[in-house]
Amino acid sequence: MADSPEEIRKSVRIYLLVGLILFAGTVATVLVATVPWLDIGEHGFDMWDCILGLAIATTKASFVAAVFMHLNHEKKAVYWVFGSGLVFAAFLVALIGLAKSDPIHDPLFYGGATEAQIEDKG
Repeated sequence: MADSPEEIRKSVRIYLLVGLILFAGTVATVLVATVPWLDIGEHGFDMWDCILGLAIATTKASFVAAVFMHLNHEKKAVYWVFGSGLVFAAFLVALIGLAKSDPIHDPLFYGGATEAQIEDKG
């Protein structure tokens, strides 16, 4: 914690700077979503717009975690726990990508055949 007026002023400056960065990130997100010439990739919402939006959101979340949640002053064990959560989240995203790239080919799953039709064949 801040013990002197100088440390308090330094903390307030850091909080204001991070607040401005978060505000700028919010403005950038809105502009990317609404201004046509800032649209990357194809026209409309696509994969590249999603990646850009997630990059902006990740940057903003990192600032919030580091400064407002005081993770920039924590012990290494906290970084390991926080980092393992990020690795787990990345693993879940990879599983979703794997499931999307290799869909289920069961005719009952998509409604392509009825159970009676499958029993007649088997």
